[in-house]
Amino acid sequence: MNVVQKILEAHLLEGELNSGNEIGIKIDQTLTQDATGTMAYLEFEAIGIEKIKTELSASYIDHNTIQDGFENADDHLYLQSIAEKYGLYFSKAGNGICHQVHLETFAVPGKTLLGSDSHTPTAGGMGMIAIGAGGLDVATALAGGAFYLPAPKVLKVTLSGKLNPYVTAKDIILKVLQLLSTKGNVGYIVEYSGNGLKSLSIPERATITNMGAELGVTTSVFPSDNITKEFLKAQGREKDWQELLPDPDATYDKELSIDLNSLKSMIALPHSPDNVKEVSEIAGLAVDQVLIGSCTNSSYKDLYTTSKLLDNQVVSPMVSFGVAPGSKQVFQMLTENNLLQNIISAGGRILESTCGFCIGMGQSPSTNAVSLRTNNRNFLGRSGTKSANVYLVSPETALASALTGKITDPEIYFKNTKINFTQPTKYINNNSLLISPLADSDRKHIKILKGPNIGDPPINDRLSDNLSLKCVIKVEDKITTDHIMPAGPYLKYRSNIGKYSEVVFINVDPDFAKNCRNNVSSGYKNIIVGGQSYGQGSSREHAAICPMHLGVKVVLVKSIERIHRANLINFGIIPLIFKKGDDYDSIGKGDELLIENIIKQLKAGQSVTVINKTKNGTYSTDTTFSDREIDYLIAGGKLNLLQRQA
Repeated sequence: MNVVQKILEAHLLEGELNSGNEIGIKIDQTLTQDATGTMAYLEFEAIGIEKIKTELSASYIDHNTIQDGFENADDHLYLQSIAEKYGLYFSKAGNGICHQVHLETFAVPGKTLLGSDSHTPTAGGMGMIAIGAGGLDVATALAGGAFYLPAPKVLKVTLSGKLNPYVTAKDIILKVLQLLSTKGNVGYIVEYSGNGLKSLSIPERATITNMGAELGVTTSVFPSDNITKEFLKAQGREKDWQELLPDPDATYDKELSIDLNSLKSMIALPHSPDNVKEVSEIAGLAVDQVLIGSCTNSSYKDLYTTSKLLDNQVVSPMVSFGVAPGSKQVFQMLTENNLLQNIISAGGRILESTCGFCIGMGQSPSTNAVSLRTNNRNFLGRSGTKSANVYLVSPETALASALTGKITDPEIYFKNTKINFTQPTKYINNNSLLISPLADSDRKHIKILKGPNIGDPPINDRLSDNLSLKCVIKVEDKITTDHIMPAGPYLKYRSNIGKYSEVVFINVDPDFAKNCRNNVSSGYKNIIVGGQSYGQGSSREHAAICPMHLGVKVVLVKSIERIHRANLINFGIIPLIFKKGDDYDSIGKGDELLIENIIKQLKAGQSVTVINKTKNGTYSTDTTFSDREIDYLIAGGKLNLLQRQA
């Protein structure tokens, strides 16, 4: 077996590991962050379980740390009280980004991790099956339930050779994105292999698995080897190590090879992580902003390199330059090893150890700016400035460009500079901002703290057999969950569904919410029509919850991404796929659509037929729902059934 199969088989609760069959797996660990965690724990409360049933679960505060208004601070108090009440670890604001801290503190080879954040696969660099999911799926795992997914196909990526100086792990994953794109990879798990792994540290592997989320795959994983062992030993966790390698005769569904010796510095151009070229192809473009950090590139290795390359250097006066350490551990090691001084002296701003600029929470660039960032997504408007052009690069490319004021190939700029980085034999472990779970006897008297911005999770109506629908919006290919539910200043309303629902699709169609309400008041449910790869990007389940709150009952698209599809089903919205892609062209905004006997059609496993009454057309759609998913859809959502089961 390969590594993926070994871990999944060890955690298999339901089904068989035959590609495409639905399986249920045991989840060992969960993580949440504050932007998605509040709703996840509200859902967990609604299920009605007295204590978490995972081996380990952690709640992180790493998104809304600016605390603009009372809402964020109230959410954080709620999350802390939830952790105390139900037995979770609680990582306070300032302790770092969930994925970086979890890698340092909790990730264990061979275990499973489910997180309410799409970049949970970061821990795959440690040899975990780590999967991003919606909050309700995480709540289910907390309650001891299985996590369901189609048995994945496994894509083997063989890395051979060794990276040249100033070509990095970020360039590896950008190359993979160039080759595979963000579309067409649903249902796969990527497993890395080859002699090139010998020279990749755990932080470098984590960079690759982190940004593997942009491929649309279920997750990515590396074997657990001696490099894994040395990292865990340096973290004081050698007891957590186990060797986990593929069998010599392991088979794979698809294979890809990359020669590290010939790899160049890469860059993702606006406005998609797969719009990748070599840096040399666009070198010379003037740069306004450079930001280093995020869960992709904020490890001690990344920032050690940043500091050393800035020694006796000053960034271009036209560049706004900021650096965000990924965790308190990274920050403290930089401080104690006198590495912050170079960054400060060079003109760098030291930013808080949070997600920050990656989600548009601060550091929005100027109008029409060129911003180079080391994070993982560059969707239009995600930075907080819709007219800005965001490019994704390695820290080395970011630094060379910050110093010159224009996009610069680091292989050329730093060719006479040598840096000898070796992994620390001991990392600093200061857990003053990490609160351990209380003993069972101490949890009984904990009171859950809920501010006025925190409401109950909405419950959907049971599915009607006949649906009269209005097309409330028609969108193009590669619509992300950022398009559907913008982040930035709106994040503080994540626990207030009524308020947050007002900004659904606000940057695409400012009247979306109003039009939804008008349709409902006229006796219709709403249907969204979309193109290829609908719902890519963040795992935010609010991209399903808020449309559901506005009366959206069906999403009809050419193709859909895994997490968003699951979230829609969890909240009783039916995701349908055009059998004929050309049918998309004949539907217009405002068209009246009809689906008759839908419950019967779903139970029969047949193609659901959609009738366009406005255009006098009929569309066939694929229905690949499991029996479990059909039960969710008929009940109006997963939470309805979970409450009964609890």
